[in-house]
This record gives sequence, C-alpha cells and structure tokens, in this order.
Amino acid sequence: MASTTRKKPTDLRSARWFAPDDLRGFGHRSRFMQMGYGTTDWKDKPVIAIVNTWSDINPCHAHFKHRVEDVKRGVLQAGGLPIELPALSLAEQYVKPTTMLYRNMLAMDVEELLRCHPIDGAVLMGGCDKTTPALLMGATSAGLPCIYVPAGPMLRGNWKGKVLGSGSDAWKFWDERRAGNISDQDWTNIEAGIARSDGTCMTMGTASTMTAIAESLGMTLPGASSIPAPDSNHIRMCSASGQRIVEMVWEDLTPNKIQTIKAFENAIAVAMAMGCSTNAIIHLIAQGRRAGCDITLDDFEAASHIPVIGNVRPSGEKYLMEDFFYAGGLPGLMSRLTDHLHLDAMTVTGRSLGENIAGAEVHDDDVIRPMDNPVYASGALAVLKGNIAPDGCVIKPSACAPHLRKHSGPALVFDDYPSMKKAVEDESLEVTADHVLILRNAGPQGGPGMPEWGMLPIPKKLVKQGVRDMVRISDARMSGTSYGACILHVSPEAYIGGPLALVRTGDIISVDVDARTINLDVSDTELTRRQADWKPLPPRFERGYGWMFNRHIGQADKGCDFDFLQTSFGGATREPDIF
Repeated sequence: MASTTRKKPTDLRSARWFAPDDLRGFGHRSRFMQMGYGTTDWKDKPVIAIVNTWSDINPCHAHFKHRVEDVKRGVLQAGGLPIELPALSLAEQYVKPTTMLYRNMLAMDVEELLRCHPIDGAVLMGGCDKTTPALLMGATSAGLPCIYVPAGPMLRGNWKGKVLGSGSDAWKFWDERRAGNISDQDWTNIEAGIARSDGTCMTMGTASTMTAIAESLGMTLPGASSIPAPDSNHIRMCSASGQRIVEMVWEDLTPNKIQTIKAFENAIAVAMAMGCSTNAIIHLIAQGRRAGCDITLDDFEAASHIPVIGNVRPSGEKYLMEDFFYAGGLPGLMSRLTDHLHLDAMTVTGRSLGENIAGAEVHDDDVIRPMDNPVYASGALAVLKGNIAPDGCVIKPSACAPHLRKHSGPALVFDDYPSMKKAVEDESLEVTADHVLILRNAGPQGGPGMPEWGMLPIPKKLVKQGVRDMVRISDARMSGTSYGACILHVSPEAYIGGPLALVRTGDIISVDVDARTINLDVSDTELTRRQADWKPLPPRFERGYGWMFNRHIGQADKGCDFDFLQTSFGGATREPDIF
C-alpha cells in the first residue's frame, strides 16, 4: 500500500516559488495574477503539469486538444491547479527519417519542463509510438509523482466490408497492388477507410504495445491503455487521471516507488502475452535504465516461454484493439497471466497490481485466449545471437512464416535504403525466395536514428510469383504493425563496424529461431581480413542535435538512450535554486 504519511502544503515543491515573502515570491505571484489567477487558485494546492503532446500534425493525438480539458477538470475537482505544458509532438507518420531520432529529445524536454517549473506532479498525455517511452523516461528522471494518460487506439478500419488494421493491411494490400491484383481506385478507397478516427494504430503495433506496458508497469489507471480514443470511457479516464495525480502528490507516490524490477518483469511478461512489437525491447531497456533497473535482452529471452494469448493482429488472426478492449482489455489478459506476474507490485492507484485486477473478467475467449489455447505457444519475441550479431538481434516468430524459422540461404546485401528500394522494384533482379535480404547502415547512428526500414519489401519479381515472406536482416527497426521473418536490431550496427558490415552478397546466412542462433557461414580468418579492409562511412551530422545524437547514442541492445542520461552517469541532478 502507499505511504500513509501525507505531505503538508508547506512541503509542496511549488511552495518554493509561491510561498516566500520576498521579491522573487512577489514576481511569481504577480505574474500568475497577470494571467487572471487569484491567490486561492494556487495557495496550499498542488500545481499539476499536464504535459500534452498534441499538435496539428499528429493524428494519433488529435483529440488531446479536447481531452486536456477533461484532465484539467479532474485536477480541479481534486483540489489541484492544472497547468498545461506543451511538449514535442512526435508524429510517427510524418517525422523523417524517424521519430526514434527524437525520442530522447522529448525525454529531455519532459525532464527539464518538470524540473524548471513550479510543478508538484504531472499528467503525461501520449500514445503514438515513441511518446510513451519518452514521456515516462523524462518524468522518471525528473522524479516527481506522475500518471500516464494513453491516447487510445482508433476505431477499426473498413473497406468493402473487410475489417482493416493499421499498418498490417497497408503492407498486405500494397503487395497486392504491386502484383496487379487491386486497382488504383481500390487503393484510394483503402487509404480513406483504414484510419477512421482519432487515436493510435488499432493493431498490436508499437503504440498499443507501449501503452499496455505503461499500464502493466503500474503507471496508468487500471484498464486505461486499450480504451478506444472515441469511446466516452476515454473521457472519464482522463478526468479520473487528473483527480488521481493530486492525491499522488499528497502521498508522494513517485515513479521510483512504482517502477521497480518487479514492475519491469511484469511489463515484459505482459508484452510477450500480447504479441508485442519488437520495439518494446529497445524502449523497455531504456525505461528500465532510467528507473535504475538494469533490463537486458536476457530478461526478454527469460520470458520467451510465455504464450501469446492476445489474439490481435499482426500476431493474432483477425481481431483489433477495439475488440480487445471490449473482451476485457489488459486487466482481463493479466487475470489469465497471474502465475507470471508479481501481484504485489505498486501502481499509481496506491494499490498493488493484484488488487487492481481482482475481479477482472474476459468476455471473449477467442480475443483473449486461455493459457492452454494460445495464439502462439511460446513468446512473441526471440533474441538471436551469433557471429553476425554478437550483442544480439530480435525476431517476432509469432508473426512470420513457420518454415522460415529455420533457414539457410545466400545473402543479398544493400548498403542503403534508396538502393534497396530501387532494386526490389526491378523485375530483372537476381533473387529467389531462398535469398536472405540484408539492409545495413540503418542502425542508431547509421540510419540515423534506427528508422523502421527492417521490413524490407519482397522483390516485385517474387511478389508476382506469390511469395509473401522471406528472411530479412537489418540493424534497423520495423513498425510494430509489421510482420514477416524480419530479424532486426542487429547489434553492434554496421555503421560503426559491426559484423553486419562484413557480409557480402552470396555469403550463406543460417538462422535457427528455436536454437536462438544467427550466423554468417564465413571463416574467422576471412572475417578478420574483411574487418581490416572496412572503411567508416562519413558522419551523418555536422552540427546541432544530430551531432550530439551520434556522439552519445547507445546501441540497440542498450536501449538507444544517451549515455549522459543514464542513471549511472554522474550524480543526481540538483533541484534549481530559487533566486
């Protein structure tokens, strides 16, 4: 249970700005009055930051323009003062080359917003892929009480009576268009029907994966992560989150009391059972390290025996997040996973995870499967290691063709995305379904920012022959809505001279998912010779944020956080002086 010792008004952090009877206190109070506030608005009340990642170009968060008012209402009802603080809005669909380049920038934005303002606690409003880990990373480093408000998934798509899922069906029908099986008009109608409301991708992509992780970590209200964005339950959840953060401030319920190693082990178990995005690995490692928990690839491998019971695309057969919510949502799924969870882990409610899910029910056994009838018998993700990836790489076996989980074939190597994109459309390309497509120099430094290029397109020549999956390897990531035999996050990356840089077209690559191995069938002597001949590529950036990024970004197996933001780097950041 949460501590029974409550703060006094004089203990509030914001009181350091507003309470002193001195010249600086006068300045702080008078400027609040300039905005129309009176003394009773802030006196003896927690000041709550509402960190809002809304923008006009972020469709996932379009409704946050209105939902922020619902959060404010809850804060006011509970006796707090809400202050909206806009933060960097990472629109997954538009930011080039990738929002991953800016995840750490948003994390820094949040940390410093909370540190430098007269804030006692925070409501974090996010949902689109990188916003969830970024908001939690920054708020965790700031150390103030905080609660997460997920944007929620959009409504299911529709085209000609068929249910469409974000990303997954885009890739599927794009190949059908390349094969000449659907018309331009069909394609336009799919574009119009696949995203019908505010909210994040309604497949089990990175957005829904990371909000589920936020809930399983204990950082959201129970059931918050899967409420569809247009559902009135979402409005009530926003208001309730505003109410709850005020109490969390009085209770001094900070992230370090919630995000323990037990909480991260819970999050990994839930992610596996949901058929999570491969991106969960990078983000959870980074989040764990911000919380002082040394999460590694080994923790994911240790949980890889947990079956996938969330029957949601792309690992699942036909259902989407809307179906998942009405079938019982995350509390329902966790109620079937109790043998793999630490039920005593603390949550933002002030109660344990076990108390939060007591009485949770599953209303559809096909959407949330029983443990003895899973979608996939072992975990959603697998970590592979070998001479091509000594520090590891990942695959989502639950979403790839079974016959490719053990495969050997010749490599077809591409050094950059433009040349790969051009080559796969060339019907004279010398390639077979047995080839292993490789894209390199697309990792954290090489991308830059590790773009979602890892689901390499099947060459058009093979698409027309009916091929829909091949083994593909890269040091990039892929969208959580993607599928196929894609091996990702190869570490260390090629751009810094990792073994992937040494592969040549025609080399034989052998993959065995069950054995957790991936190897380049080339002698150590030959690899040593190739390493001596390898030459670094030019810098990706010469100035600004990108210059800093490339000099301080960690590799995929370390979570791609900046080295200087890690808990182990230097001492604790001192609170700002008031002068």
